[in-house]
Amino acid sequence: MASAFSATKFTQPLPLNTSTSRSHGKQSVFDPLKSSTSFLGSTRKLRFTSFPKLNQPNSHRPSLVVAVSEAVKEKKLKSTSNLLITKEEGLELYEDMVLGRAFEDMCAQMYYRGKMFGFVHLYNGQEAVSTGFIKLLKKEDYVVSTYRDHVHALSKGVPARAVMSELFGKTTGCCRGQGGSMHMFSKEHNLLGGFAFIGEGIPVATGAAFTSKYKREVLKEGDSEDVTLAFFGDGTCNNGQFFECLNLAALWKLPIVFVVENNLWAIGMSHLRATSDPEIWKKGPAFGMPGVHVDGMDVLKVREVAKAAIGRARRGEGPTLVECETYRFRGHSLADPDELRDPAEKAHYAARDPIISLKKYIIEKSLASEAELKVIEKKIDEVVEDAVEFANESPLPPRSQLLENVFADPKGFGIGPDGRYRCEDPKFTEGTAHV
Repeated sequence: MASAFSATKFTQPLPLNTSTSRSHGKQSVFDPLKSSTSFLGSTRKLRFTSFPKLNQPNSHRPSLVVAVSEAVKEKKLKSTSNLLITKEEGLELYEDMVLGRAFEDMCAQMYYRGKMFGFVHLYNGQEAVSTGFIKLLKKEDYVVSTYRDHVHALSKGVPARAVMSELFGKTTGCCRGQGGSMHMFSKEHNLLGGFAFIGEGIPVATGAAFTSKYKREVLKEGDSEDVTLAFFGDGTCNNGQFFECLNLAALWKLPIVFVVENNLWAIGMSHLRATSDPEIWKKGPAFGMPGVHVDGMDVLKVREVAKAAIGRARRGEGPTLVECETYRFRGHSLADPDELRDPAEKAHYAARDPIISLKKYIIEKSLASEAELKVIEKKIDEVVEDAVEFANESPLPPRSQLLENVFADPKGFGIGPDGRYRCEDPKFTEGTAHV
């Protein structure tokens, strides 16, 4: 049951090492810290509750703030089929999730073959979050990602060729080879970037949402109903930018959804050890917006929460904070041997693979046959193989490109006394490492 409480009251903090539970004791779950909390792996049915109407029209904020720990119960359609999705929707979700998984698996192969450099952070296991949210967006909507951004880019429509080429550092990449794994960007698809430092993208996303509101309310562009999704992890939620942007978004009722991909680990730090109250969704009501917790390993539950949150934003009802409890199946990056997490914890979540769960639902509900799903899987394998071949054959950026996009001067480091671009001087890079 969703609960509402007065804005003048405070939710009591969870005492350490107590038996608070997201599943009310109905489900026994694995706890890597051997404590009595059952924070991990909660799978309760969920309900989304909107703000109550204002009792006092002149008040600056609602007299009641809704705290939602049980976000969207399984949708029951008016038809007698009781299906959560149509066949077309199911196949679209499945194809997107399989693409994300296959693409990331190929990235691992290419990284270990020396085709990619630097840190590469894979998204395996978290596909339900990206697919559940981004496939509901319009092309005009914005997505702001993290350093784990490949799959967000794919879900938003950036071609696999462009993403793989970027990872290879080639000119055909979505950033002409200058962004790499952590900085995917596409103006065409309104993907406003991956960001290497945690929390970096949240202010950018808040600014994008402000732009949409400004266009609609000040410039009177009535058709501007663009929504922004800001993705970030649990490790970001104790950082200052997060709180500042929640405040601004709620204050100005910005069309934004803050999506926490809580995979329970910030590199090697357990979320339970790093956060006084591990239930991140509670921070939403503190700023006057709904806070929602959802099982991030179930794309259908994520999708229903996303529908409600995106709908609120598009109607001008303001932001929502959504905590998706998920899990990554690989180490923090491909350089991480992943020795800190308990094998039993990893096995617990591997058994809840979101792609396998969706496949099972589709077949059990007779939305599609296994043969139809295999056709999709084969198609995705071909798309990923083609992306690798394309990236491998694409040219490297010219040396002069290294100096571009640094300053406002599009050529690089400015103009010399002779009026020529400095980067055109052969002696400009003397003494630097060979590129």
